[in-house]
Amino acid sequence: MSRFSLGHRVTMQDVARQAGVSKASVSRFIGEDRGLLSEAIAGRIEQAITTLGYRPNQMARGLKRGRTRLIGMLVADIRNPYSVAVMHGVETACRQHGYTLVLCNTDRDPGREVEQLDALRAYNIEGLILITLGGHAEQLKALRGELPVVLIDRKLESFGTDLVGLDNGAAVTLALDHLLERGYRDIALVMEPVEGASSRAERRAAFETGISARPGIKGRVLYTGEALADDLTDFRGRLDNGPKALFCANGVATLAATLVLAEAGVQAFDTLGLIALDDLDWYPLVGGGITALAQPTDAIGRVAFECLLRRLQGDTGPSRQIDVPARLIVRGSTPRRTHYA
Repeated sequence: MSRFSLGHRVTMQDVARQAGVSKASVSRFIGEDRGLLSEAIAGRIEQAITTLGYRPNQMARGLKRGRTRLIGMLVADIRNPYSVAVMHGVETACRQHGYTLVLCNTDRDPGREVEQLDALRAYNIEGLILITLGGHAEQLKALRGELPVVLIDRKLESFGTDLVGLDNGAAVTLALDHLLERGYRDIALVMEPVEGASSRAERRAAFETGISARPGIKGRVLYTGEALADDLTDFRGRLDNGPKALFCANGVATLAATLVLAEAGVQAFDTLGLIALDDLDWYPLVGGGITALAQPTDAIGRVAFECLLRRLQGDTGPSRQIDVPARLIVRGSTPRRTHYA
């Protein structure tokens, strides 16, 4: 049993004194030079550590060696279910490889993004994973010169670093093909304002291109916000092109559209189809369930960390863009329409 009180922090010197060895020997034992010690000395040190309950200061050890085993992650909105799910994948991969994740949230505030980047640098992180607003490209480029950086979901022009995210074009094509096959001919894309987010811009562009390439289909884009209720009322009231459906571009847009429809007293999916990009836990609970394009968010996080790890291990090859596919999950929100309204 340790002879130290709860208020005393056991030090390396305490361990050395207990084991009857030098402080340098203890340092070798808990570091990377344990093989230089005899079995007898190593055994005494191990016993002393157990007896005293010594816990090495990993941060101090890392700084001494120029390594902290810390990975930084900066997200634009920690409340977004996508960010949470991706973060889980990153953290799991970090832990499996002996790294610790340090998370910072900007709350979609460009000024806060600068502050959080400075905070992460103060932790001496070894690498950085970003879901960024993209408003401080020059500062991010300067940071990239100091350590490896991997982007998730959102591109930065001429940034020259690895990017991992959804294949947005293929996902939109999958959604439109499903709605077309189910008989829908009038489709509204519901999305958050682009605000510099490349993934949102890609989804909107793919939607507009897909609509124009499919004769007989009509499409429009609606945005979340105060005008959404009026815009959805107007969309539902037009009966000039056949069965209608909403294509919600992410989980935030899906929730916004579902709440507006519920407040308007619209019976779920009786007259209006709905398909959502992202697959959230509550989707099966609405009506007969919301048809979804599931993003492999956990895999996106893991792949992002693996890209970062390769860079940490010395990979200096060209930057890569890794696009992962969505998976269609059909539920009750896209019933077949056999006639035009």
